[in-house]
Amino acid sequence: MVLLRYFTAAILGILTLVSCNDKSLQKYLVEKQDDNNFVKMDLATSLLQGENSSFTQEQKDILNTIKKVNVVAFPIANGDTATYKLERDELQTILNQDDYKELTRFNSNNWNASLKYKGEEDAIDEVVVFASDDDRGFAVFRLLGDNMRPDQMLMLVRSAEKGDFDLSKLEGLNTIFKD
Repeated sequence: MVLLRYFTAAILGILTLVSCNDKSLQKYLVEKQDDNNFVKMDLATSLLQGENSSFTQEQKDILNTIKKVNVVAFPIANGDTATYKLERDELQTILNQDDYKELTRFNSNNWNASLKYKGEEDAIDEVVVFASDDDRGFAVFRLLGDNMRPDQMLMLVRSAEKGDFDLSKLEGLNTIFKD
């Protein structure tokens, strides 16, 4: 009987420790709101549609499934790569949890980026783009919406590559993304 009590207490203790280590992206982003090492912004997707955008009706419909975009970036300042690596590794740990599914991965020059999603394939609730560069820093773009689909998100990535988005709203990130 005493052994059973110790065994039960040990199992409960392990479960408590495991659940405490299970950190969400939402919690991470909230924790960084007051950290001056980060550049942060929240955008409505309507702000990304510039006057010169040539979106098709299909692309506009896809954009309408996205309700909000959270952006958090960590530019490497004064060569502080130790803090950068700690923060990057923490984010990678969060994004490597089983509930995030990888859609694609791409590299450009020194950048490594991944596109992940959370939800069902035909009804995505959250899309995350995580890009990092060991010389400049990292950025996380979190898209929240209703019933988004992976094929639609890839179409938007192609639109962004063509320059259809008005990125002037993201000027605070130019310290990371400038060449």
